[in-house]
Amino acid sequence: MEFKLRSEFIELDNMLKAFGLVENGAAARQCIQCGSVKVNAEAETRVRRKLKAGDVVEFAGKRIDIIG
Repeated sequence: MEFKLRSEFIELDNMLKAFGLVENGAAARQCIQCGSVKVNAEAETRVRRKLKAGDVVEFAGKRIDIIG
């Protein structure tokens, strides 16, 4: 799957919500902080991590390529 940026970046929690992978911000925070989300093949625990073109997010068996 691909996520097309509308600006320079999107924050990790907002991307999970935009894709419908979590129900709300609280669920996004919980998933991220417990280490369930990987960015560029490494566990990411920063809720507001800025994702830019070229980043790859893995969560719940899905891979999302961030494109510009």
